[in-house]
This record gives sequence, C-alpha cells and structure tokens, in this order.
Amino acid sequence: MNTEHRIVILGAGYTGMLAAVRLARRTRRLPVRITLVNPSARFTERLRMHQVAAGQELADYRIPDILAGTGVEFIRGWATSVDPEARLVTVDDDRVLPYDELVYALGSATDTERVPGVAEHAWTLNDPRAAHRFAGRLAEVAAQHGAVAVCGGGLTGIEAAAEIADQHPGLRVTLISTGEPGAMMGERARAYLHRALDRLGVTRNVGHAVTKVLPDAVELADGTLVPADLTLWTAGVRVAPLATRAGIATDELGRIIVDRTLKSVSHPTIRAIGDAAAVRQPWGVIHGTCQSGLPTAAHTADTIAKELRGKKIRPFRFGYFHQPVSLGRRDGVIQFTRADDTPGRFYLTGRAAAFYKETVSSTPPKAFRLSKKMTVSVQLSRGGRATRVDD
Repeated sequence: MNTEHRIVILGAGYTGMLAAVRLARRTRRLPVRITLVNPSARFTERLRMHQVAAGQELADYRIPDILAGTGVEFIRGWATSVDPEARLVTVDDDRVLPYDELVYALGSATDTERVPGVAEHAWTLNDPRAAHRFAGRLAEVAAQHGAVAVCGGGLTGIEAAAEIADQHPGLRVTLISTGEPGAMMGERARAYLHRALDRLGVTRNVGHAVTKVLPDAVELADGTLVPADLTLWTAGVRVAPLATRAGIATDELGRIIVDRTLKSVSHPTIRAIGDAAAVRQPWGVIHGTCQSGLPTAAHTADTIAKELRGKKIRPFRFGYFHQPVSLGRRDGVIQFTRADDTPGRFYLTGRAAAFYKETVSSTPPKAFRLSKKMTVSVQLSRGGRATRVDD
C-alpha cells in the first residue's frame, strides 16, 4: 500500500515553479512525493519575452538546476489528459502519473484563432524559440528600414512596441489597438506613456479592430491596410483546453473555477493557480499576471502543507499593487493601484521606473532559489478592506 502523498504539478512557469519549490520545503519532513511536469527543461521568463523578440539574450535557467536539492521529480513532457475521477495524468510519452492532489498551473497563451491570418502570418510571444526567430527576422527588416505592426494595446503590446523601437530606431513601428494604450492607468501616467512612445517613434492606430492579418499588412475593420513586414500579435488570451475536456468545472475562458482556498469547485483534489484559475475576490475575478499568479502559488503550497498537518487554512486574499511597464531599457512608467487594479494617485517614471520594472522582472528566479531555504514573501498586497470577508 502506498503511504506517500502524491502531488503532481502541471506546468513549470512562474506559478508552477514556485509551487513546486515552496511545497517541497514546506513538506520536507512529511511522506510526500512531488512531481513537476513541463514540456521544456528551460524555465521561460515570460515577463521578458518582449526583450527576446527585440533581439536581447536572457539568462539560461534550467528547471532541473532550479529543483536541485528539493527532492522534486521533474518529468519533461506534455500532459495530454487528466482523469479527475481516477486521479491520473497521462503524459505524451504514455506515462501515467497517479496523484492524490493535482496542482494545475498550465497558464495561458496568446489567442491566435479568433482573427483570420494570425496563425499563418503573425508572430507571438508564447514560445521563446519563436521569439528568437522573430528577433532574427526583425534584424533583417530593420536593416531595410521596414515596418512592424504590434497588435494589442495591453501592457504586453506596449512593452513590445517600445522595446522594438528602442532597440531598432530605423524601424517604422505601429501599435494597433481597439482601445487607448494605457487606458487602465491614471491620466498623468498615461500621458507620460504616450510621450515616451512619441519619443521612440511608435505610431498608434487606435479605435479599429483587426479583421485580418496578411503576409505584408494588417487589415482593419474600416478597410485600412497597415503595411507590415512583420506582425507581432499580443491581443487576447486562451488557456489550455485540458481541464474542460476532463470535465472539470471551468469558466467561459477555460479557467478552472476555484473556491476561496483555490480548490476546484467540482473536484477538490485539484487546485488551480495563476492564469489557469478563475479566482474571485470581492471586487471581481483576478486577471492573469505574474503579480497575482505568484501569490496563488505560494498560498496553494502553504495550504497543502497545512492540510497535511491538520492545521486550519485561510481563504486566499489578494489585492493589486502596481502596473509596471518598461518603455525600452532606460525608461518606464509604474502606475500604483488600488486593490481592484484601478489607478491610484501615485506613479513613477523615467530611469527610476525602468529600474523598478527590472527589479520586478528579475525577482522570480531569485525567489525560487531563496524558497529552497526560507519562506519568501511574494505578495505585495492582500487587498485590505477590499478583500476582507467573514471566514
């Protein structure tokens, strides 16, 4: 009879990695076996993919090296199915992993299916290998003083457009968005953002949806064609369909619906974290960011360890703290926020903001290493009164 408590973690992004390392430390004196499944042995810094796309090289973090000394077993492969009734995960090499608890951390990716031509003609920041190939093509286009279109006016699109323009001044960069870039920020921070984009020479095309991506242009809803030797697509997200196919309760985006402790409402032996989870707070459902994802991972690791020891657990509480945006390597804007992510009074700009953003981006790998030795705080705000409800 197996006496080990078997925990399988799917996905080794920011949330899956932190959950694995933190859980290993929290349960090191308990009969627990932790298995981490991920298709790549390299840890991907998703916060920095716009830097890779612009032609910069990142540190090479290897998942087995990060896990060294933790006792966590790493399996390189794709999870192809989950059987929540039998508590089994099947990996693409036909291995079957039984579990007592499953931590679902598969994250999200850019949606390339809703608009015709995106999958065929646009690039995304979903995969570091694709980002590297984009960077190679970008250098060729820059040498010809060509044009690049970045579709999507969210923070990822803004950072990508700014980074590309900063690294390749001769390029014609157009940021295409249905809404105003930086609309989530306060008026002054947003004004600074637009002045920075002007300084970098980034043209904004705002107010018209993209209806088609062509090999050499982007077609807008009003019929306008925006010339583009390269198109980078950052608009919209999708999550892996694995949970929905397994019969686990998910929302309209495919995220697992969780209770206040981040357990699946339909299958309590499954916990979802990061972008894969529909986490509700009193002010609404959290939108996926590293800022919110790491706290869900830490909470889940701590909660599992407490439950195994028979201790009382508390509901997850989270409040947003900031919207950090890099504008190239030497500039940025940080909008500090209320718990519900609406803009507060304060913001930071310029080189100080660039340093702040760099600190934020570099924190996760450091947190993984430190979490092997001590409990590391990864949450800036629990939301105060905005998230306080009766337990």
